[in-house]
Amino acid sequence: MRCPFCGNVDTQVKDSRPAEDNVAIRRRRFCPACGGRFTTYERVQLRDLVVVKSSGRRENFDRTKLERSIRIAMQKRPIDPERIDQMISGIVRRLESMGDTDIPSKVIGEIVMETLARIDAVAYVRFASVYKNFQAADDFDKFVSELRPGLVEE
Repeated sequence: MRCPFCGNVDTQVKDSRPAEDNVAIRRRRFCPACGGRFTTYERVQLRDLVVVKSSGRRENFDRTKLERSIRIAMQKRPIDPERIDQMISGIVRRLESMGDTDIPSKVIGEIVMETLARIDAVAYVRFASVYKNFQAADDFDKFVSELRPGLVEE
């Protein structure tokens, strides 16, 4: 693993432990050249996924992009960060186990919304506002009024 500080390719693992509900390995590393310390994560990747956008454009699936959008929706919500990591890992596992490497972005958005609806109502509405491209306050009002009682827990 290359040191992010000095570029040295000979770094040492100082500590390894399971992370994210045992679906990843967290490794603390040390660079003998510059003394830098950093953390890496290893995850099992079942297959390379390709996201098919609504425009037809294709791009490689990026877990960090998914994670960023979910964390933005969950910002300042009383949800344990470890639970968010577990949720993201669960979504990725679900996508990988679908059997097809080409996944429409609409499917990913629906899976994320379905998962958020079970965890946090506010995060669900926040994500939906971007995913469904709300343009006005009336869009929020209509969306929230369509939520069925019991669909979203608080």
